[in-house]
Formats: sequence, C-alpha cells, structure tokens
Amino acid sequence: MKITIITVCYNSALHIEDAINSVYSQDYEDIEHIVIDGNSTDGTKQILRDHQDKLSFWISEDDHGIYDAMNKGILKARGDVIGILNSDDFYFNDHVISTVAEAFQNNEVDAVFGDLIFVDPDNLDRTVRTYSSKKWHPDKFARGYMPAHPTFFVRRGFYAKHGLFETDYEIAADYEMLIRLLYVHKLNYRYLPMKMVKMRKGGVSSNGLKSNITLNNEIIRACRKHGIRTNSLKIYPKYFRKVFELFNHK
Repeated sequence: MKITIITVCYNSALHIEDAINSVYSQDYEDIEHIVIDGNSTDGTKQILRDHQDKLSFWISEDDHGIYDAMNKGILKARGDVIGILNSDDFYFNDHVISTVAEAFQNNEVDAVFGDLIFVDPDNLDRTVRTYSSKKWHPDKFARGYMPAHPTFFVRRGFYAKHGLFETDYEIAADYEMLIRLLYVHKLNYRYLPMKMVKMRKGGVSSNGLKSNITLNNEIIRACRKHGIRTNSLKIYPKYFRKVFELFNHK
C-alpha cells in the first residue's frame, strides 16, 4: 500500500526541512512525498532542491492559495491513501505512517485520524496543548469541532468521487471537506489512539482575533451548506474547552 503525503508551502524556509525529514525518517517504506510550493522567495526552493532525493515530486509555481496547492498535490498523488502534512508540522515519531497503513489493511476503513499536539516553537519537546480527537463524532461539526486535519488520512478514491477542496474558503476548506466526507457521505472512519503530529503553536487558523472570526464564519457557512444547523452561540463555547486542553497535555 502506497501512502502519499502532501505538503504545501510558501516562504517556509525556517521549517520545511523538518517536515521533509519527518516523512523521510518514517519506518514505512512505500511513501510518496509530494511538495507543492507557491513560488517562494525566501530560500524554500533551494531547500527543496537540496532535499529532492527525499521527495517523490516537488514543484514551485504561483497558485491561488493553500487549498489550490493541496488540490494540485491530490491530483498528482498516486498513493492508495493520502495524508496532508503542513510545512511547519512534523510527525510525532517514526512509526506514524506504518500504524496508519496497518489500519487501512482493514478494507472497511475509509479514513483514520488521531491526536495532535501543539509545541513551543522555541522548544519542540515542550507540549503546550493537546488536540485529542478521541471523543469526536460527526454531530460535533455543529459545535465547531473536527478531527485534527493534519492527522487525517483517507483513501485517494474518495477525493475523486466526492471532490477536491473548495478554494473560495480562506481558512476552513478543510472543515468543509471533512463535513463532506464524514457527515454527508458517511465514510467509515477509525480513531487511532496515538499522538500523530506535532504542530508549532500559531498558524493561519489560530493567529489572532481576526483569523478566529474568519474561521468561525466559514465553519458556520460550511455547516449550513451541508444541512447542519448551527450558529455562533454553538460555535464559540469551544474556546472554553481549549483552556482545559492547555492543562491536559500529558
């Protein structure tokens, strides 16, 4: 079983090498790593050239944003299963992909996901928050919760069958995609009780009040598009839970 990992990046020279080495060091052999760069100007392209022996494919060209780049990667992918790893994220250990592949040996499993931890950008061994998907179920979309997307793997055929990321979302196209796959089309998913990805604290969807407002407005839009009844009063209380996650990250 071939597993495709897609990494999209733009001006990611500070961290892209960590993401590449994280995939390359996995103990599972049949991995296709695709990197789609948005024509970076900060040295990212040189790093990709220096590490191209570790990559199955990479390209650097203008795009129409992160989700357009993800779609390019999906269309290029040849793996049986696809996962997406952000350019400033990296896998928790070297056994993540082999565990994912083992789960997909069950032909009834369409998708898997697990837990993600946020780490201090200045000390990558220091966990500051844990995002657990253990108690997640599709009814939680209405309250602003989705499985941790960087831990999400799905059989490639479902992108062909149900469509790519919608590029008119600024932040929450991944939320809409997971609604489409897990709520609308009811893919059979399995939660893997393990920490799968380390994410540096910060990022597009968690960087300031303006981003949070945009994110939640897009979440409401995605829910309503697919017949999930929700509103701001249902969505915003999730931030109280995030406070508890700061103290429950062992």
